[in-house]
Amino acid sequence: MKGAHAAGAGLRPARLAALDVLRVGAVGLRARRARVVLSALGIAIGIATMVAVVGLSESSRADLMARLDRLGTNLLTAEAGKDPLGQEIRLPKNVAAMVERIGPVQHATATGDVDARIRRSDLVPEERTAGVTTQAVRIDLLDALGGEVARGKWLDRAGERLPVTVLGAVAADRLGITGPGETIMMSDTRVVVVGILRPIELVPNLDRVAMVGFPAAERHFGFDGHPTTVFERSTDASVEDVRAVLARTISPGNEGHVKVSRPSDALAAKAATDEGLTALMLGLGAVALLVGGVGVANTMVISVLERRQEIGLRRSLGATRGAIRLQFLTESLLLSALGGAAGAVLGTAATYGFARVQQWTPVVPPWALAGGLGATLVIGVIAGLYPAVRASRLHPTVALNAT
Repeated sequence: MKGAHAAGAGLRPARLAALDVLRVGAVGLRARRARVVLSALGIAIGIATMVAVVGLSESSRADLMARLDRLGTNLLTAEAGKDPLGQEIRLPKNVAAMVERIGPVQHATATGDVDARIRRSDLVPEERTAGVTTQAVRIDLLDALGGEVARGKWLDRAGERLPVTVLGAVAADRLGITGPGETIMMSDTRVVVVGILRPIELVPNLDRVAMVGFPAAERHFGFDGHPTTVFERSTDASVEDVRAVLARTISPGNEGHVKVSRPSDALAAKAATDEGLTALMLGLGAVALLVGGVGVANTMVISVLERRQEIGLRRSLGATRGAIRLQFLTESLLLSALGGAAGAVLGTAATYGFARVQQWTPVVPPWALAGGLGATLVIGVIAGLYPAVRASRLHPTVALNAT
């Protein structure tokens, strides 16, 4: 007796190999495929949402940064403000030359507001201007702004003195102008359209403008020759230094009434807005992931209730409580991993598809995929812990007698 007792005391329960644990954990998934698909779908939706939100945000931001690099962040704009009496201050006629005297400034140009009503033809009433304004421009404007002509040509030395105009992209669309050679009315003067610009991203208000040369504006439309807006480009490293002295240079003594801005700041602000929206969408994805985790937990609890006889049989054949816990925990992890993998694939595909439609370069950060899959494993552990513990506590006799 003592020998038998000693031999029994030395016995240790066999441990399942990792492959066996996976095989046993997958049994429940194969037996209830429809339920598994529906439970994994909740996890997949949450992960797909999170991956797609991060991917689209990064793709959009990468496109925005590429646009900023292409357009440059060294453009400053200065506009004439109003004095305390509400009168608009007048900038010097040679303001562009004054700005170019600032050491780091590479290029300066100017535009001026012209009081001329724009109509498609003389048959259109004067009050119907189609939302298009007139501005006098220097012929070096496109070089300073990095603008491009879509159709026709830009103003040259001869054209800036003649009653001809170049339309912004929106202005041409509103007036129904499709190409050079057509005419429009500026006040009572018929003007020939010689060109149409592509959209100017840094200065979008110029898209709604009909542009004429400074000499033509003075000769035909009563323009006084005083610019209202100055554009300048300097070296990237000196933008802030130029910004600090630009208003004083443009209007000495009235610098407080000159508004200086950097157009690229608007695009940078857009990136910051996108970050806030991304955080909101990630929150929605986390909620979807949480709902999916609840679905997994529910599936595992029902699985334990339905498989009590199986649990009792395994316990009576020598399976330990730890082995039962490991089986159901593995099943929960496999179920969550299945949903997570499907979600990562769906999120990546959605990112690439939408980015291609928007003509962005698709970007899916590896950390987003790794984080998504890591989140699914955490969800799997949390969702499967209670059902696994509950299954391991079932007494073999009670479990075998369950109906």
